[in-house]
Amino acid sequence: MWDIHMRILAEAEYIVKTNSTVRACAGHFGISKSTVHKDVTERLEEIDSKLFESVREVLDKNLSERHIRGGLATRSKYERARKNFS
Repeated sequence: MWDIHMRILAEAEYIVKTNSTVRACAGHFGISKSTVHKDVTERLEEIDSKLFESVREVLDKNLSERHIRGGLATRSKYERARKNFS
């Protein structure tokens, strides 16, 4: 049980420190996105409510910006394709 708590706290601190997404955090720690999401949205609140609020702010910000990042990625993809075609 202690190992799980340490993992949850490490994930939460990483997200807050780097403003990372759940996907980036999962890649950093080598675990699934669902595990990270469950850890920081459900389990963390019982362990450290103040850290939970900080993580929640980062996740909410990432959620509100998701459509922008997706659009930029699509734009970049087509610009690369256009350069390769020319």
